[in-house]
Amino acid sequence: MDTKRKDETIMAPIEFPGLGLTFHIQRVAFQLFGKSIYWYGIIIALGFLLAAIFCSRQAYRFGIKQDQLLDMLLFALPIGIVCARIYYVIFNIQLYINEDGVFSWKNAIAIWDGGIAIYGGIIGGVLTCLVFCHIRKIPFMAMADLAVFGLLIGQCIGRWGNFINQEAFGGTCTLPWRMGLTFKGQYILVHPTFLYESLWNAVGFCILFFLIRKLRTFDGELFLCYLLWYGAGRFWIEGLRTDSLYLFQTGIRVSQLVALLSVAVAAVFLIRNLLLLRHTPDQLWVNRVQNTRKNQRDKT
Repeated sequence: MDTKRKDETIMAPIEFPGLGLTFHIQRVAFQLFGKSIYWYGIIIALGFLLAAIFCSRQAYRFGIKQDQLLDMLLFALPIGIVCARIYYVIFNIQLYINEDGVFSWKNAIAIWDGGIAIYGGIIGGVLTCLVFCHIRKIPFMAMADLAVFGLLIGQCIGRWGNFINQEAFGGTCTLPWRMGLTFKGQYILVHPTFLYESLWNAVGFCILFFLIRKLRTFDGELFLCYLLWYGAGRFWIEGLRTDSLYLFQTGIRVSQLVALLSVAVAAVFLIRNLLLLRHTPDQLWVNRVQNTRKNQRDKT
């Protein structure tokens, strides 16, 4: 999540005046051995745990073994977090330059102070998955089709960490579901963009799992649909936000640029595979694995 955490542990109330809802929230969930455990971290961990459990139980549908998935996650998770941090630092480089003009490595690696970007994590995770699948001789697109459900679950749940931290919100609005919060000492009514993205990912999960998964004709179809769906939603939602990362001094929102590129690439490959190429069910990795096992049983 694109975030820069606040220092305060007790936050001002969050309101949805049009809905008659008020939430009194503290960032710290509890203390453990003298250390503060934040709700943000708990929510992110919960999202990852539920994503891992769901994907491990669905792995057989894609011809992926559970241990293969878990091994991949052991590499993809830490690398994804590091890449999410690098992505954030690169496009917020001015925050990590000291007064003497020297880059502060100490502040740059202080991820516990906040500042990660989801697209950086996705890029890192995809690259890790590519290398892992190449080494283990597993079709990347089959693994990617499975992984998108984990991404959607993690993103859907993780955005509520932004709600707790009162961040990643949009510009002012007067809609019935407007969110009221105190920002820099001023009470404002804004778009709850964290909620928009959470709901967008939830709807995307339902579409991919309950509809497109059953109609899947080639490995990578779900992955491309994810890029198309998430990219379209992120492009729209990013335009509402007030804390976007910009492409250096160009005024171009980085996430909107990446989202637009992902939509374009996904659309081209979906059209190519669905309209120009002919795929048969036997070409799906899961069916190839099942046929191989069946032939081996027949021989014995």
